[in-house]
Amino acid sequence: MIRTVVAELETQGFCDVHDLTGAVQDCVIESGIKEGVVTVFVPGATAGITTVEYEEGLRQDLNKFFEEIVPRDGHYEHNVRWGDGNGFSHVRASLLGPSLQVPVVDGRPTLGTWQQVVLVDFDNRPRERRVILQAMGE
Repeated sequence: MIRTVVAELETQGFCDVHDLTGAVQDCVIESGIKEGVVTVFVPGATAGITTVEYEEGLRQDLNKFFEEIVPRDGHYEHNVRWGDGNGFSHVRASLLGPSLQVPVVDGRPTLGTWQQVVLVDFDNRPRERRVILQAMGE
C-alpha cells in the first residue's frame, strides 16, 4: 500500500521550525500500513527536514548554530549571481537535506520519546511550503 499526503504550511523563514509529527502520524494511520516506511520531503532548496526535540530552547539553539556556521551576512556567490540575498538559506538547507525516512512498525512511526519530525525554513522571507508525506508498506 502507498498513501501520499501533501501538507501545506506558511513559514516565516530565518530558521523557522515547524513540527510535522502529527501529520506524519496521521499519514501512517490513514495508510493502514503496519510495517513499512514513511518518507517526508520538502520540495525547494531553502528548507530542510530533520528530527529534534521540538521545544523553544532547542529551536533557539538551532538558529544560533546555523548562524555560527553559515552566517546570514557572509559572502555568497549565489547572492552575487542572483541578487536575492538568500545564499545562506541554500547552504543551510543543503546541510540539513530535503527529506527523511522513518520506519513504521506495528502501524506507528518509530520515533523516540522526545523526537519530533520538523521542517526548518531557512529562506530570507515568508513562504508557503508544501511537504510531501508518503507511507509505503504492508
